[in-house]
Amino acid sequence: MSKVLKLNSVTICFLTLFSFSGMADSGSLVDNSVIDSAREMRDLAREGTQAYTWLESLTTEVGPRLAGSTQEARARDWAVEKLRTLGFDNVRIEPFSISGWERGVEVAEVVAPYPQPLIVTTLGGSVATPSEGVSGRVMGFTTLAELESLPDNSLGGDIVYVGHAMRSTQDGSHYGYFGRLRREGASIAAAKGASALLIRSIGTDSHRMPHTGSMTYEAGINQIPAAALSNPDADQIERMLSRPEPISVRLNLQPKFTGEVESGNVIADIIGTELPNEVVVIGGHLDSWDLGTGAIDDGAGVAITLEAARMILASGQRPKRTIRLILWGAEEVGLLGGKAYVERHRSQLRDHVMGTESDFGAGKIWQITSRVSAEAEPLVALIAGLVEPLGIAPGANSVSSSGPDLTPMMAEGMPAFRFVQDGRDYFDLHHTPDDTLDKVSAANLDQSVAAYVVFAWIAANSGLSDWGWREVD
Repeated sequence: MSKVLKLNSVTICFLTLFSFSGMADSGSLVDNSVIDSAREMRDLAREGTQAYTWLESLTTEVGPRLAGSTQEARARDWAVEKLRTLGFDNVRIEPFSISGWERGVEVAEVVAPYPQPLIVTTLGGSVATPSEGVSGRVMGFTTLAELESLPDNSLGGDIVYVGHAMRSTQDGSHYGYFGRLRREGASIAAAKGASALLIRSIGTDSHRMPHTGSMTYEAGINQIPAAALSNPDADQIERMLSRPEPISVRLNLQPKFTGEVESGNVIADIIGTELPNEVVVIGGHLDSWDLGTGAIDDGAGVAITLEAARMILASGQRPKRTIRLILWGAEEVGLLGGKAYVERHRSQLRDHVMGTESDFGAGKIWQITSRVSAEAEPLVALIAGLVEPLGIAPGANSVSSSGPDLTPMMAEGMPAFRFVQDGRDYFDLHHTPDDTLDKVSAANLDQSVAAYVVFAWIAANSGLSDWGWREVD
């Protein structure tokens, strides 16, 4: 509570300073004219934007955009055509290679004692079962920790099921903890002697919509196939496991690895007038999983930040610094676009003044979080004051996230700023066939656009070039 009150008082102090002092000299953090322009663009966005139009176009004309697929390539072409037509500077694709993976047949059933089908989806990066599938007794575990506590090689080829149910939270805070089961569970189960892994979907819905997502294998451990059950099917398995009879399941997954394939980041600039080599980054990731059309994850983020940049460009005003829109590739399979960007631009990283990403769906923004220096706190407070009419409150200055694709840059020492969206229903839809356009409100997108316009304009025109870059080993 004291942290929030402190930030609110800072907000009031700095808004009073900037609104009434008449400071417009080069030594002030932000000129009054810049603040006035931010308000004007914010209010224009509140009246309605083109964000929903961009999202409708992407999800209808391209659809699913699995990393490394021809669909992801079509999405890059879609973005380049839109950005060039709108008149952005330096529109380009920065390609990089990834290991390709495609989904195949995915079928599961209870064989005995209660024969019936199960609804599953293969986890991204999983190996296939034998062509005839894999069958075995199901050993159930309530949590990942319970599975980890077993001695190695003690399961004798059983199929492991792990419940480990996450819950809905406004900020999505359960995902990191419960998501470890999806990311690492196959290797943990294999080390215990399992032949395959079934998990309860890392999601919060009650529909027969299983949630996919990326997984990895630990080197030196047998690679076993892994799939997620829809939450109702996981409930069904748990009811069966509560009975005395052993449960047998057959699982047939036929994904395939497609070798080295191309992904890429789409980049467009609004070149700064005074400090063109200093960069403020906004963006979202262009790839999606293949089950839905990627409307909330992350077509919404693409549409929000594209429209925020377009509004600044359309205003006829040029920022002091360069505003860079990055539509990241291959986020879903390991933040590969973010990593490729760092490697390509390593010598210019310290010129990236600040950045933030929209990648938490299409809900309204409710909070700002950051990790900046004391010198930059007044700028965060100013932005907080300008977006307060949008229903956004200041949060802690101790959170080291600007969004997933900026994580590699933050690992190099970049400061953090993020608009946190309301995620209470995000994990109902996340990585499922239900991630589609009908779940998105145009008004919610407009609120986010208004916030991103304020952030980008203030950051690109402030008198502060270093918001708190840290030295890292």
